[in-house]
Amino acid sequence: MAGAGQGADLTSLTAHDMGIGLRAGRFSSRELVSAHLDVAERQNQALNAWLAIDWEGALAQAYAADARLAAARADGSGRPRAVGHHPLLGVPVALKDLISVRGGPTTAGSRILEGYLAPYDAHITERLRDAGAVILGKTNMDEFAMGSSTEHSAYGPTANPWALDRVPGGSSGGSAAAVAASHAPLALGTDTGGSIRQPAALCGIVGMKPTYGRVSRYGIVAFASSLDQVGPFARDVRDAAMLLHAVAGRDERDATSAPVAVPDGLLALPDDDAAATILRGKRIALPREYFVAGMETGVEARVREAVAALESAGARVEEVSLPHTEYGLATYYIVAPAEASANLARYDGIRYGRHVAADPPDVLANYLRTRGEGFGREVKRRIMLGTYALSAGYYDAYYLKAQKVRTLIKGDFDAVWSAGFDAIVAPTSPSVAWPFGAKLSDPVAMYLSDACTLPVNMAGLPGLSIPCGLSDGLPVGLQFIGGPWQELELLRLARGYEAITATADWRGARPTSFAAADDSAVPSPAERVRR
Repeated sequence: MAGAGQGADLTSLTAHDMGIGLRAGRFSSRELVSAHLDVAERQNQALNAWLAIDWEGALAQAYAADARLAAARADGSGRPRAVGHHPLLGVPVALKDLISVRGGPTTAGSRILEGYLAPYDAHITERLRDAGAVILGKTNMDEFAMGSSTEHSAYGPTANPWALDRVPGGSSGGSAAAVAASHAPLALGTDTGGSIRQPAALCGIVGMKPTYGRVSRYGIVAFASSLDQVGPFARDVRDAAMLLHAVAGRDERDATSAPVAVPDGLLALPDDDAAATILRGKRIALPREYFVAGMETGVEARVREAVAALESAGARVEEVSLPHTEYGLATYYIVAPAEASANLARYDGIRYGRHVAADPPDVLANYLRTRGEGFGREVKRRIMLGTYALSAGYYDAYYLKAQKVRTLIKGDFDAVWSAGFDAIVAPTSPSVAWPFGAKLSDPVAMYLSDACTLPVNMAGLPGLSIPCGLSDGLPVGLQFIGGPWQELELLRLARGYEAITATADWRGARPTSFAAADDSAVPSPAERVRR
C-alpha cells in the first residue's frame, strides 16, 4: 500500500499506470482517490476548476472498487479485464458539469440550473459506474457550453494551470485544467465546435472529440443537438483511449447513438518502441486553409516542426485544400445558435431549475424575468441569434443555407478520404492561452479561436488534439482528424507521434503555476479579473 508522502507520486501517474498499480495491490483506490481529492480541494481556490467535489461519494466508490480488486486478487487473477473488470476500475475521473449524475448538482455553468439535482444518471455515467471508475465531482464550464475560454461560467472563470492569469480554453476548461493540474488523471467534456480539443491544446493535454453518434448524449444538457459530442481528456493517448472505450457504444435511449462496435484495440495501444513504427507509410493531408490569418508565429512554428517529425518517422505529408473551410465559422454560428435557441426554450422557471417571480405575478412576466436573470450575456446573445435565424422570412436565407454549406464542408473532407489519405493533420488553436479579458469585449475574436476545430463538428468527424511543444512557455496543440468511426486509427497515429517525440525537451515541461496554486492566499480567478 502507499506510504506516507506518496500522494504527490500517485497524482503524477498516468491512468493506465494507476490501473496496473491497483491490480497489483501497490496502493488502494481509496488512497489514490484521497490524493486527488486533496490536491483538487487545495488548489481550487486558485484555479476554480471544480464546481462540486464529492468527497463522500468518491470515497464510497473507491471502497467498492477496492473490494472488487481484492476479490479479483483473491481468485488469482490480476489481469486488466479479469472477471469482467475494466482497466479503469478504481481510477478517478472528473465530469463536466452538464453530465447528469443522479442526486448530484448539474448546473451547466448557469444560474438558471442552480440548485437542480439530476434525478438520473447519464448513459456515460452508467458506463463509468459499470467500469468501476470513481467520479470525483463536477468541473467548471462556459454556461451551457457557449464559449471558448471558460470565462462565461456563472460561477466565475477557471484559470490555466500553466499561467494563473490566462484562460484554459473552453467550454470544457474546468475538465482540461483539472487534468493538467493533476487533480484527476481523466475527465470528460463535450465538444460542439472544439470545446474538448481547444482547451486540451491550451492546457497541454490530450483531448478527443469522437465521431458524432459514437458516445450517447442521453443525460447530457444539450447545446446544439446535431453537433454536441462527449469525449475524453487525458495526459496521454493511451489514457484517452481507455476512457473512450469505457463510455462509447450504442444507447437505445439516444436516437443519434450509432450501432457501431467499439474496438477493443482502444485498450491495446502499443508501447513506445512499437508505436514509433506506426507512422511509416501513412499518408497524411495538411490543409493550407487551417493556417488561418492571425495565427501566432510560435504556434505555426511548433505545428510545422511536428509535421516535419511525422515525415521523419516515415509518414507522407501532402498539402491539400479544403476550400469551404472559410465558411465554417459563419455556418457554425448560424446552426449552433439556432439549435441552442430551441434547446434552451425548456428553461421556463416552471418545470425545474431557477424560478423568479415577477411583481405582480404573471406567467409571461415570470418566464421573462426567470430567463432574464438566469441566463448570462453570452447565452442570451446566442439565443437571440438563433431565434432570428429561425424566424419567418429568415429561415431559408440563413439556417437552410447554412445547412447546405455544411454539406459542402463535409464534402471537402470526403474528397480527402476518397483520395486515399489516412488522416488530416492541422493546428488545433491559432493561439496559445490568452490573458483573462483579452477577447471578452470582441465576441468575433473569441469565436475565431475555434476556427481550426469547428469544421470537424460540422462534418461529424473524429478529431484529436495532442501537445506538440511550447510557444512563449505555453502549450501548443497538434490536431489529427479522421474519417467516420476512425477513432482507433487516429489514436494510433497520435500514439506514434507521442513515441517519436518522447525524448523532446518540451515533453518534460509541466504547468508552471503549481506552487502558486497551492498558496491558499492566492486570489480566485474571479478576484484576479476584477483587479
